[in-house]
Formats: sequence, C-alpha cells, structure tokens
Amino acid sequence: MCTTLGSFCSPPGSRINVGTGFLGMADQLDLLGGLQPTVRASAPESNLRATTPSPPLEDSQPKQSESQAPSPESVVPRTLLILDTETTGLEPENHCCVEVGAILFDVQSRAVLAQQSFLLPAETNAAEPINRIPAVVTRLPQPWKQALLWFQDLLDAADVLVAHNAVFDRQWFGRGELPAVTQPWLCSMEDMRWPADRQLRSRPSVRDLALAYGVPVWAAHRALTDCIYLAEVFARCDDLEQLLLQGLEPRTLVRAKVSYDDRQLARDAGFRWNDPIKGAWARRMSTREIQELSFPVAPVDLEAGDCKT
Repeated sequence: MCTTLGSFCSPPGSRINVGTGFLGMADQLDLLGGLQPTVRASAPESNLRATTPSPPLEDSQPKQSESQAPSPESVVPRTLLILDTETTGLEPENHCCVEVGAILFDVQSRAVLAQQSFLLPAETNAAEPINRIPAVVTRLPQPWKQALLWFQDLLDAADVLVAHNAVFDRQWFGRGELPAVTQPWLCSMEDMRWPADRQLRSRPSVRDLALAYGVPVWAAHRALTDCIYLAEVFARCDDLEQLLLQGLEPRTLVRAKVSYDDRQLARDAGFRWNDPIKGAWARRMSTREIQELSFPVAPVDLEAGDCKT
C-alpha cells in the first residue's frame, strides 16, 4: 500500500535509502530488472520438419531502408508512465499543481514497476472542496524537491505518458516546479477506443472505465487514485497493445457534416456539440477512424480561426 503525503510506494523486499526514506531510481530499476516477460517454450526439435537451410537473410532480402522503418505510432510502447495531477484551479496561468501521482507500467508483463505520489507547496487551494487537499498541508515539511528528482527518473524510463483527460494534465508540465516532458501523450479518455462490449460512453470517466473492467472504486479524489484505476484497467486488457497503437495514431480535428435529423449519428460516433467548435459536432480522429464513418466530415484548423470558440 502507498504511504500518505510526500511518500513513495515501493515493491516488497526493495532496498530503501534510510537517509532519504525513498528508493532511488537506480535501485528501483535494479530491483525491477528481474521482472522478465514469460517466454513460451518452443516446440521440440523432434516435431520440427527438416528443411534445406535457407540462405542468409541479407542475401535473399534487401536491407530495410530508412524510409521503410516503422513509424513511432506503429511501435507498441514498452513502458507507460500513467500520470494524474491535482491543481488549485483550471488555468495554469493563475493556478498551480499541488499533487502528482505516477505509476510506471510495463506493457508486456502488464505489471506495475514503480509508483509515486507527492505534494507541491501552495499558498492557497481554491479546489480544496474537490481534491480535499488543504493548502496548509502542502506546506508541511516533506521532501518534495527530492521527490521531483525521482519523478524525473520515472519520466526518463517511460516511452509514452498516459493520462485520463491528458489535455488538462499536460498543460501543467514545464510550468512552476514540474519539468517539461518530451514523450508523446496518450489520453485514455479521448484517444483510446474501448471495446463496445464494455458498454462505455465514447469519453468515459475514469470511474466508469474502472467499473467496466471490474476494478473496485472508492470515494477518493487524489492523484494516485486515478493512476491506480488506469493501471488496473490496463492489467485486465487482453488487447492493450492494439488499443495503444490505435490510440497513438495521429489525429485531426474534424466536424461532422450531418443534418439536424441525423445528429444522432455524430453523437453515437463520439462527436461533441459546441466543443471545441461552436455550433458544430466535432471530434479528433485518425485517418483510419474517419474512413470507417458512415457520414462525411470536414477538417478544422482552430489556429487559423475556423469556427473557433
């Protein structure tokens, strides 16, 4: 179980630095290096049909050129960093982040490698009724600067950053005390298309997502809580690799070209009215998803002022 404010969770049997009270990333990775993916046994040699040795690959096939190399969105990420933030408000220009939760997750083994939660000091917290984090508590003595160092190690170990409503969470990084990040973001609410048999809305809440996968939920609104929900959902996903690949496909904002009578088609496809385009049904979609629609769409460039709210 996780400890409380400004603390870190560590796997059983891990070595803890007595001077600081938390694991260094090197120790974490050394410890977790023993988590090797299960290797299926190959068929016995007696069952293999003898064949004429094939010529070396380089003699029979041309070498792959750089243009043939797989694109980043076609490669399944090995390690995810599941993130969530609690903030004092909605605007990074006027508010600040008061808590960070993070879980390092290995895709192949469906395993949690490390997790962390810590507070950042704040003078006030207008969102206390929601996140229940008193500003005075954030200023209690705790090693938040050391926590940021270990958090950077977790970031460095991740291929992709995942958040539920990533548009909100990503805007706090590179501001205040939080470091800037370079990894691609994946939104489990907007980018991932959950299986129809889970009977979820097109943009499910993290609570509904957890319940759909049989993950128990509890009445808590803290950063690490939502990370735990997502990690438990991912651990239960047999098709996680496909969900990740499709979620990482490049997306374009489009508006649905449907009549008023056919508006239900757009709604069923996950389009939203007035968000972010005023007076239109809109959604960010990949080329593959657009081709699967039963109605036409038109691309929208918000930066150019197209139907901007």
